[in-house]
Amino acid sequence: MVVASPGIARAQDARIAVVVNGTVITNQDVDARARLFALSAGLPPTSQTLEHLKPQITSELIDQALQLQAIEQNKIVVSQADIAAALARIDKANGLPPDGLQKKLEASGVPYSTLVGQFRTELGWTDVLKKKLGPDLRPTKEDVLAEQRAMKHELGETQYHIAEIFIPIERPSDEGNAKLFAQTVIKQLRNGAPFPVVAAQFSQSQSALTGGDRGWVEPDLLDPAVRAIVQRMPAGAISDPVRVAGGFEIVNLLGTRKFGEVKETILNIRQVFLPFPSPFQGGQPSPAQLAVLTHANALRGGLHDCDAVSAANAAVGNVRKADPGPVNLATVQPVAFQSLLSSLPIGQISQPLVSQHGVAMVMVCKRATSTTGLPSIPAIANILVQRRVALESQQLMDALHRNAVIERDQAS
Repeated sequence: MVVASPGIARAQDARIAVVVNGTVITNQDVDARARLFALSAGLPPTSQTLEHLKPQITSELIDQALQLQAIEQNKIVVSQADIAAALARIDKANGLPPDGLQKKLEASGVPYSTLVGQFRTELGWTDVLKKKLGPDLRPTKEDVLAEQRAMKHELGETQYHIAEIFIPIERPSDEGNAKLFAQTVIKQLRNGAPFPVVAAQFSQSQSALTGGDRGWVEPDLLDPAVRAIVQRMPAGAISDPVRVAGGFEIVNLLGTRKFGEVKETILNIRQVFLPFPSPFQGGQPSPAQLAVLTHANALRGGLHDCDAVSAANAAVGNVRKADPGPVNLATVQPVAFQSLLSSLPIGQISQPLVSQHGVAMVMVCKRATSTTGLPSIPAIANILVQRRVALESQQLMDALHRNAVIERDQAS
């Protein structure tokens, strides 16, 4: 339920943008989120730009206020470790060093707490959905087997690897602003703004936590309007705004494949890791850090097979496992490390690889190429979980809006 704003005192108009069930969203909140978007999308943070972004930013903050209230009502606590892990994934997806996004924001005058608060809400909202679904969250064995049978009929069919940004429309009068916002986002994405960062901050779908990446999707699971677009898009393209139920969707087509017919390379590797006594922050390494690098180079000359690498790693304390288990080459990040593992001759130790926390050297023991076939049983179960969470999210948000008391400033 939306109520006009006469109850908001005139003296407060300068600072209050909207009140959601008693929760105040200030103009400063809106401005901080608008600046965050402008920074990530490469827009100049001028007053004209921020004013243009304000309507859609306000709508998104209303959604997040409703989600935060649901989180509190369900007594859900999001740990700092979970938030840090989510932010680290965004750094990694964009090739940034640890805490790279934080430093970029602070250098541009954007409070880092703005992004932290957003991730706290997104992670807590996921926990709300899981709590609401309860025992229904985990699919039964029969559910998984039924999905597996359905997948067998899809072998050889085209799948699409997509990333998305969903921009909701809460009121019919918001459609124009939502479309303008979507067009602004698309323009900046096509000019090089990083899709994962923009999606993580502004997409209102569950995929926001993975930078908008939905993974490989069958055509039947896409909205018909989205399906019609991606079937004509070249890989790497970004769509125009696509009108779907509840809002607009922006789609980035990352690739296509034939389901079950993809070749994948699995690596068996060994690594030796020598930790730094203190983290390397860039610039000139300390004498102690140089000593670790010198030790690594000395070890390198004697590493002629995988057993020797395992023994060397044990000698320096097994800080990291010598054998990390089977490695799917396609999933290795960053791309530069994927390229290294792809080209490194079997049985040859790599050059020392310097990171923030130490020096690593790796050896490829074996490469095996196979056809993927059907996903594993756990992977199928996870696909079903993701579908149920996404559906519950939409239904719960609809209910929260129906029951909400939202007092907007006349200018919002």
